[in-house]
Amino acid sequence: MPAAFSKCYDPSGSQYGIPTYPWRYAPDGLATRRQLRARGLRPGGQPIAAQVLRPRYRRGPLVAYLYRLDRAKPVRPMTPGKRAALAKAMRARRTCPQCRTDAGYVIPTSIGLCVPCAFPDTSIPAPVHDTPRRG
Repeated sequence: MPAAFSKCYDPSGSQYGIPTYPWRYAPDGLATRRQLRARGLRPGGQPIAAQVLRPRYRRGPLVAYLYRLDRAKPVRPMTPGKRAALAKAMRARRTCPQCRTDAGYVIPTSIGLCVPCAFPDTSIPAPVHDTPRRG
């Protein structure tokens, strides 16, 4: 095991307080939140079982917390009310506050308006080609 990984290897938890493993060396039966979600599971209130550390150059290590698979619970199904609230919120993010139309994309918060409302005089005409295109 390389020297950088040996700093992250603490299966007893004496150095970091919880068992710690190098990146990609976690034992079977443990998973991150994303890995649980990919399997249709959630931590379900269980405490963090271990962590994975990935050393980085000139910065602190990346940390991923691990949860036990055998104590994970299934993801709760989305209710009709939650689905409707989520659709309403996404519709609000796509609606331009000036022209009140659905832009078809999420309006950038840096602009705050749809592109035609934010930049009305910068309509660039389509390029005209004198020669026929090959292709």
